[in-house]
Amino acid sequence: MADEADILTDLNMNPAPNGEDTQPVAGIISQYVKDLSVENPNAPASYQWADQPQIDLQFNIGAVPVNDEVHEVELKINITAKAEQGNAYLVELSYCGLVGMRNMPDEQVHAFLYAEAPRILFPFARRIIADATRDAGYQPLMLDPIDFNGLYIQQLQRKAEEQMAGESAAGNA
Repeated sequence: MADEADILTDLNMNPAPNGEDTQPVAGIISQYVKDLSVENPNAPASYQWADQPQIDLQFNIGAVPVNDEVHEVELKINITAKAEQGNAYLVELSYCGLVGMRNMPDEQVHAFLYAEAPRILFPFARRIIADATRDAGYQPLMLDPIDFNGLYIQQLQRKAEEQMAGESAAGNA
């Protein structure tokens, strides 16, 4: 009898006899700006402010299926530059990518959508933000790289801890 690992290797690494593509595959099909908003509410007075603005950066990752093999991954980035006198600028970007995936296990699909795809999309979103802040009359805002894989693992660990805490609380009730 064949070893289970050999069967899985045969299923994943060798094409089906009928020529069907059974190899796991994932990649970015297309990427685009879905929404971009740049506000410069206190210009031109804000160009004269002496104090350095405080940058508030918020980001969120979402994914929605388009069809069985394609998902839209959305990287939302909101930036507010606040000074003592008020807001210098606000940038809201929704940057998306269409991700194609076939023959992948569910846990790999989830990891690709919420860790790997955002990692691929981020440099392009970063450039758009730098251009937007520069075009608003400020120094280009160069966002530091983000460890999306590390954040993904932290999120999974936090959910597991919450689930364990919920189960133990239910067991004590």
